[in-house]
Amino acid sequence: MATKAKAGPGKAQKKGRTSGGRTTEPGKSVRSERYTPPIPKKAKSSPRWMGVLIIALFLLGVLIIILNYAAALPGGVDNWWLVAAIGSIFAGLMLATRYH
Repeated sequence: MATKAKAGPGKAQKKGRTSGGRTTEPGKSVRSERYTPPIPKKAKSSPRWMGVLIIALFLLGVLIIILNYAAALPGGVDNWWLVAAIGSIFAGLMLATRYH
């Protein structure tokens, strides 16, 4: 059992501790002042097509980049194809942030 510390330098009792070792009285609960929102009964879920669309947009962007550098797209190598590819990847990323 812990003994009470004697007064003097370096012998002070730690803050928040009582001689019994408890910081709260038995049977008394401490109430938090912060608001805790209730847990939703039904979790949100995205439709199945959304996951497929995310993957499709990512792959489409990568495919456009590869085909642009291989000069296999109409108009040859053009920066507008790269803008379209980055736009496709960005749209997939934005959808991925909304996916549940």
